[in-house]
Amino acid sequence: MTAALEPLIYEISTPGRKAYSLPELDVPTTTLPDNSFLRDPDKIGLPEVAELDMVRHFTHLSRFNYSIDGGFYPLGSCTMKYNPKLNEDIARLPGFFDVHPLQSEDTVQGALQVQYDLQKALAEVSGFDAVSLQPAAGAQGELVGVLCIRAYHLARGDKARTKILVPDAAHGTNPATAAICGYQVITIKSDSRGNVDLAHLRQMVGPDTAGLMLTNPNTLGLFDENLLEVCEIVHQAGGLMYGDGANFNAIMGIARPGDIGFDVMHINLHKTFSTPHGGGGPGSGPVCVKTHLAAYLPGPVVEKELGENGDARYYFKHLPESIGKVRSFWGNFGMHVRALTYIRVHGAIGLRQVSENAVLNANYLMHKLKGAYDLPYDRTCMHEFVLSGRRQKAKGVKTLDIAKRLLDYGYHAPTIYFPLIVEESIMIEPTETESKTTLDQFAVDMLKIAQEVDDSPDLVKNAPYNTPVLRLDETTAARKPVVRFRCFG
Repeated sequence: MTAALEPLIYEISTPGRKAYSLPELDVPTTTLPDNSFLRDPDKIGLPEVAELDMVRHFTHLSRFNYSIDGGFYPLGSCTMKYNPKLNEDIARLPGFFDVHPLQSEDTVQGALQVQYDLQKALAEVSGFDAVSLQPAAGAQGELVGVLCIRAYHLARGDKARTKILVPDAAHGTNPATAAICGYQVITIKSDSRGNVDLAHLRQMVGPDTAGLMLTNPNTLGLFDENLLEVCEIVHQAGGLMYGDGANFNAIMGIARPGDIGFDVMHINLHKTFSTPHGGGGPGSGPVCVKTHLAAYLPGPVVEKELGENGDARYYFKHLPESIGKVRSFWGNFGMHVRALTYIRVHGAIGLRQVSENAVLNANYLMHKLKGAYDLPYDRTCMHEFVLSGRRQKAKGVKTLDIAKRLLDYGYHAPTIYFPLIVEESIMIEPTETESKTTLDQFAVDMLKIAQEVDDSPDLVKNAPYNTPVLRLDETTAARKPVVRFRCFG
């Protein structure tokens, strides 16, 4: 079901109308050696429109997109925060924008310095010793981290470690990553406060444990109160600790995972360090490791040497024990430029303030909403929090309906039905970049929806009402998608 739309470009086509005007030909004409590759223009069916028609059409289409520049994006565990325009300006400098990955090292020293400085900055803020910038996304960073753990055990001749432990409050990609790497996935329960259940962990850990993949803060938005003990239990069994750094925006500049006991962690530049996020990328998921895993990182990594006159030269170093390349060339270099810009602009104090403000915003919003929605874990949260729509479900309105209704109020919906351990979960992450004004209005609208559930549940169950596409038959849309436009008439 679709709301009223402006005429599409095919529907306003008029024979003979053009969006271009070419000058008269002033060079000799020539004939192509083989015309079989050309399509008959009369059979292509392209619309015939004026330039203004075309510009208006694509501008109209662009307004269908929801973006962080256009509205509040409370998508839990995704850290959809403002991308500073300064980052874009720096990434478009000719020396960065026009660089080619096949250029010789001597001609791209500035670009290599950016990567070297970013490696050092990420290592410093996370508490690790070495970094690879190659992974193109967080999920690929997870893959790299677990492959490094695997390489470490095999290099020591320890082939008995066949299991990876994954808490039930971890990101959903964690068990998938472990399985792809050939490990058996063992789920560890959460306790009543949302921490790793220590009794269950002790029961499941053993000589077959390769490691534990821990998201901290977890997807409940909670910092594990027993984190040091968790690391100790796993290490005593000979396993390694993998840190899912997707939620690093909560602790950056405050706690360093490498100091706490993690052996390896990925960082999402497209979350914590404000490089563009959504729309399919581009992402970037650098992997940070302690010294004992450094040899296995995907290479090359950038190193620095000083000449006789003290001048620095940067070069690619290939690691002989590496797990191998996981990305072509240097990784998503444009994201590296943006992330380093963000780090340099904020500095150490600013990065800490980012995390403090993210945590403050999340707790502020949580306390605004917990009276109208269930709060499964009533603790101080970190950068995000999880509500439950169980109260609304008892009245016939599901979390999905609440998310759809939020679209009518002009917001992107939060993450719903995740984490799986919370019934009718609603995961909200306001990030540090949203103002109190925005948070107050979002809270007002969430409370309005809760009241609507009480007064007129059908209103919420049939939402949205003012979006270009209304409530879809999602099963049919997935099984029988319409993937191309068909002109009517």
